[in-house]
Amino acid sequence: MPLTAKEIMTTDVISINKKQTLQEAASLMAEHGISGLPVTDAEGVLIGIISNTDIIDYAHKVNVVPLFDLSGWVSPHTEIKDLASIRRGIDLLAKTTVGQLMKKKVYTAREDTGLFELARLMSRRQVNRVPIVDRENKLIGIVTRNDLVQNIARSNDSIKP
Repeated sequence: MPLTAKEIMTTDVISINKKQTLQEAASLMAEHGISGLPVTDAEGVLIGIISNTDIIDYAHKVNVVPLFDLSGWVSPHTEIKDLASIRRGIDLLAKTTVGQLMKKKVYTAREDTGLFELARLMSRRQVNRVPIVDRENKLIGIVTRNDLVQNIARSNDSIKP
């Protein structure tokens, strides 16, 4: 019998609300070693999703980190006026809310969704995580690409959809 989302999902989901800042979102992701966060309202209903890629793209767009190279370090030749620009950009991240940047279209699944159906959804929609919701759209879990890979590797079943 194929595995379902209920059997492989993480139920202790780290989420964020839309009024929190991008800086708070980035901190949560770094602290927990994750790359995205479901966005929920006060009742736990899923209303969006935000990823570290969304934050990085936004930071680049508003020139928060224009002087960083691939190593993540600011050049030692950076001028003071450029450092002030970086500071303003970082302040902007602290003022921008998750609700302003989150994706409102979220691909979700129910806990009875099969492992291979989840894999197809992630592949077709090019997403790295699928929030698992109940009938009221309340967040009850999340399945990541890593969860899929680990469970496929452990599966004794033949690899068939």
